Amino acid sequence: MSNPLSITFDDDGAIPNSPLPLLVYRNAVSPNPAAIERLFAANHWPPAWRDGVHPFHHFHSTAHEVLGVARGEVSVLFGGPSGEVLTVKAGDVVVVPAGVAHCNQRQSPDLLIVGAYPDNGPDPDLCRGRPEDHDAAKQAVAAVPLPGADPVEGKDGALPRLWR
Repeated sequence: MSNPLSITFDDDGAIPNSPLPLLVYRNAVSPNPAAIERLFAANHWPPAWRDGVHPFHHFHSTAHEVLGVARGEVSVLFGGPSGEVLTVKAGDVVVVPAGVAHCNQRQSPDLLIVGAYPDNGPDPDLCRGRPEDHDAAKQAVAAVPLPGADPVEGKDGALPRLWR
């Protein structure tokens, strides 16, 4: 079992963020999109897309998300405008709790990310952190079920231990 980097972000009044920590696994997967999809699917996080990260602050109030970097690298501002920029590269995986904002700051031209959501929750929405939507988004985030497994390491992985 690994010990991923674990970071929490406070509610800023527009973006609820989450009491659950963002988890960053360095060099956790083979940098191959099909291999990442198989790993996520085997751990009950069915792959949903292959793309990059939106260049605007956004979060999902109805679902947790995992980002597996298959190619290139990207610097992402997590937690909203006052959050933290993390650079992730091919082979890294980031588990983003529902409510935690993320925004692409810069990327390599070859960036490819595999995105997935747990199979025990609703489909993801897309929220932009408008103050007038904050209270409803915060309520929705609190209702999102915990995943049954870590997308990288399965039921015995770090996520069930760190997300309680």
